[in-house]
Amino acid sequence: MNSKFIFRSILAVAVVATASCKPTLKEITPSKGSADFTRYIAVGNSLTSGYADGGLYLDGQQNSFPLMIATQMQTVGGGSFSTPFFTAAQADGTGHKKLSGFTPTGDPIVTDVPAQAVRGSITLPGFGTVALLTKYTGDLNNYGVPGIRLNQITYAPLGNVNPYFERLLPGNSPTNNTPYLNFVTAKPFTFFSMWLGNNDVLLYATGGADTPSDFPTDKATFTALYNAAANALVTGGAGGTGAKGVVATVPDVLSTPYFTTVTLQALLTAVQAAAPTVQAIFIKTGAGVSRPATTADYFLLPLKAANVIGVPNASGYPYGLDPRNPVESKYVLDKDEAASIVDYTTSYNNTIRSVAAAKGLALFDANALFKSYAAGRVVNGVAVNASYITGNLFSLDGIHLTPMGYAIVANEFIKSINSQYGSSIPTVDVTKYRGVKFP
Repeated sequence: MNSKFIFRSILAVAVVATASCKPTLKEITPSKGSADFTRYIAVGNSLTSGYADGGLYLDGQQNSFPLMIATQMQTVGGGSFSTPFFTAAQADGTGHKKLSGFTPTGDPIVTDVPAQAVRGSITLPGFGTVALLTKYTGDLNNYGVPGIRLNQITYAPLGNVNPYFERLLPGNSPTNNTPYLNFVTAKPFTFFSMWLGNNDVLLYATGGADTPSDFPTDKATFTALYNAAANALVTGGAGGTGAKGVVATVPDVLSTPYFTTVTLQALLTAVQAAAPTVQAIFIKTGAGVSRPATTADYFLLPLKAANVIGVPNASGYPYGLDPRNPVESKYVLDKDEAASIVDYTTSYNNTIRSVAAAKGLALFDANALFKSYAAGRVVNGVAVNASYITGNLFSLDGIHLTPMGYAIVANEFIKSINSQYGSSIPTVDVTKYRGVKFP
């Protein structure tokens, strides 16, 4: 037989065989795996509540990551999920920031939208005046309470001094004495997410390490309380028969726009446009020393809005440009304060990882995620990074997330849950959610 004919015949058979063996795309069938999502609750602070743009308001609540997760869980047998929404008439909630435009030089103009959900206030001895928000009385699955620290979850009077928690309780301040941990476990549940611990270091950092009462929670205390919270949650609440869950690490706060937007070089460039001989920005350290800032120090976002650099004091010394009138500690984290924040964050996250492993809980490493966006990533074809305003990840307060940011977080939680429990909860299409809303 002719060798060329044999080769052509073999080739023809190969082509037919290849054509008949085209790979087919198989759809993944949603499955709950070894978990039960019948009643999912979300335990946490402002990030859990949907807080954004410097406030808690309806649009943010409607784009919280727990609500996104719960919606996806419904494809694998998850139940309904109730969020303590503000009403349409109170849509602006506690008030929030909005982007109103840009200056001729391109700087953002951020304005404040007033609150619509304040029912009054109360003055409490030792705490001062506390705002009272409109009460929520419906079913509850999202227990996110802005401002709560892990070291407050067993503190009985918290419901009197934290307006976000007071809003969820049946009583009125100052009669509330239900600890947060008791409140979230008062009813049975089958699955939980817990993202606590952020505020135990965040409040100190965002205040420029200037408020001693906000000093990070003692490491041993943090470990004890995190174990207590996990122990209480895995029981499944009062009347429950046990619950599985997912926990998240404390994010790297120093990688957020609140600490990365106002840089030493940006300040010097702006000053040198009018005063070319200026070579230093002076800061007041946490130790009370006035010295030139270095790239190891962090300027806070509110410094830009304050617009005080170069403004002379009563003695004529320009603010930040003379060692006798340095940038105040509340506007800067010096390198030693920053190092302390990193140290506490690392310790907290070691505890969280240890507890997750011991309890068999899913773990979402939020710290690693936030760091990974510093240089930018592409998500479903959309560029996302940690830049202020334009990065799509962070909202106008420079700390909390945009709806797109919360969708990204929701997906990371879902991936962790699927990995730990063998479930196949579908992820969220992040392109359906916005970044910062432009005017």
